[in-house]
Amino acid sequence: MMRAVPPFFGGRIGGSMDLAAGNRRKPLTAAFVRSVKEPGKYHDGGGTGLFLRVDPNGARFWIQRLTIKGKRRELGLGPATLVSLAKAREAALENKRAVRAGRDPLREKREASAVLSFEDAARKVHELHKPSWRNEKHAADFINSLERYAFPRIGPISVADISTSDVLTVLSPIWLEKPETARRVRQRIGTVMKWAVAKGWRQDDPARDIGQALPKQARTKSQRKALPYSEVAACLDAVRESGANPTTKLALEFLVLTAARSGEVRHARWDEIELGADGRNGVWTVPAERMKMKREHRVPLSARAKELLEAARLHHDGSGHVFPGLRKGRPISDMTLSKLVKELGFDADVHGFRTSFRTWAQERTNFPREVAEAALAHAVGDKVEQAYARSDVFEKRKQLMDLWMVHLNKREGDVVELCRA
Repeated sequence: MMRAVPPFFGGRIGGSMDLAAGNRRKPLTAAFVRSVKEPGKYHDGGGTGLFLRVDPNGARFWIQRLTIKGKRRELGLGPATLVSLAKAREAALENKRAVRAGRDPLREKREASAVLSFEDAARKVHELHKPSWRNEKHAADFINSLERYAFPRIGPISVADISTSDVLTVLSPIWLEKPETARRVRQRIGTVMKWAVAKGWRQDDPARDIGQALPKQARTKSQRKALPYSEVAACLDAVRESGANPTTKLALEFLVLTAARSGEVRHARWDEIELGADGRNGVWTVPAERMKMKREHRVPLSARAKELLEAARLHHDGSGHVFPGLRKGRPISDMTLSKLVKELGFDADVHGFRTSFRTWAQERTNFPREVAEAALAHAVGDKVEQAYARSDVFEKRKQLMDLWMVHLNKREGDVVELCRA
């Protein structure tokens, strides 16, 4: 006795249910479209190339497979939750007729959707992400790098038509010559492409796997140039004696004394400073949003650091910035500090003074590693250790920064005492 075989509506593409290309597949039904849950591609039959794609998360989309000008293409016709089976068939039939008439329904769809060029899309992404980036410099770097390397080559091309070959033409000239820049440009192109995918303008990110088509980069660790700690005092002497803007000189010495990052110092505000009524205590509290680790950081102020702040008050412009720039209401720029160091003949980056401090603390003091790291606002230990070790060792850091001040004001022949155990 033969068992009855339940009817199957719609051939599943792939797996044991796949039907040969020449076989006729039974059409889908509205009930099947609503109830199907197994991931796969289910062909509707009828010769239009329409099929239902069911994703592992249960999402269902209408896709039409067509051959347009000799190339096999897929057109998205919308989610099955919004587009009925009847509407999907109607759209598929219209697209099929368009292809037979020599038209390109995919191009027409893109034009109707007003797909942006790569440059316009990149600028749109830049504006969308700008509020979430750490600082203005990071936001500027994003668009500046694309303006310099990507826009001249792929800027006018529709973001939907960018291919792996196009991305390759952008990266090839700088991949080995400027490896770090090339990696960042690649990442930023990918950010734009992922946005285009989310908009429904394309289905892939051509920048994702392109590394396999490029030569292997040499692994180099970029390091900021730093002065030996024995030469930092001479550098500060040269800064004080230079004809630079007084605010610039004060900011640079304050940066060195506090071992802070450039952005933290340049954007310092008077409402973050407490000089202390007793003449001894002083603290600068940097808010979490301006810190790399996104947590508030207290900086103990040495006597010399407080002297610099008192001198900075004489140049207060009413903006609230401790070190205002030449433009009203704007802080001093990072380039201003870097330029001063270079012009005085010192081959060092501003950020490198933190390295000078850390090396001095390691070689010339007995302070524990976690104290020196805390002075640099670095996280020490794993998450478990950080959860229990909640002190910012402020008092010990105050002793360390006072000793750093002594080192910076010593002269040849002076003896620097080590920290008491």
